[in-house]
Amino acid sequence: MDRLLSTLRISVPKSVYLKDPESSDLGKRIIEQSIRLIDEMGIETFTFKKLGEATGSNESSIYRYFENKHKLLIYLSSWYWSWIEYQVVIATFSLNDAQLKLDKAIEIVAREVSQDNTFTYVDEVALNRIMINENSKSFLTKQVDLENKEGNFESYKRLVLRIEEMITAVAPKYLYSKSLASTVIDTALHQHFLGNHFKSITNCGDASPTQFLIELVRKTIV
Repeated sequence: MDRLLSTLRISVPKSVYLKDPESSDLGKRIIEQSIRLIDEMGIETFTFKKLGEATGSNESSIYRYFENKHKLLIYLSSWYWSWIEYQVVIATFSLNDAQLKLDKAIEIVAREVSQDNTFTYVDEVALNRIMINENSKSFLTKQVDLENKEGNFESYKRLVLRIEEMITAVAPKYLYSKSLASTVIDTALHQHFLGNHFKSITNCGDASPTQFLIELVRKTIV
């Protein structure tokens, strides 16, 4: 268990930042306040000038850590997916039944997020709202192929492959395990978005999409 967890630190690809924000108090304040501001105003209205004011530092200091707010959004997205993967591993490590392990992983991906006091400078509940509302903006760009080559989306891809392995363990002959794994992760965010904004077109308006996704996966891989 210790060896497994040692490889699952909340790590973010180095390509998305200029200086590791976890290396200084200012960097941690940048992460803390960027989550608060983006959650409140959205990524379009968010600026480094506003972030500098919130952290009590010069705008130029922010640029020492991140090239632009797009890279900061990718950082937050990467941190979130690494954190989710960490929880998946912790929760499924002692489970021997492949189906129960897969169900638990889906539950963690899809459930309502609770605050994790392990990381005092990260409001995971607010970060989850950012993921629901803003995550697609981190990769729906003309630069996505280049950024993918640079490794910017490794945290997300690693989580997809981890769930893909669980699907394969349950249904080794199923041909679309990677597609299904990525669909589960993306659909979880999308159903939360619909539940918050378009309740008339989802059955998950007042509930987590966990049970929907578990049932979807079970019936798909039969």
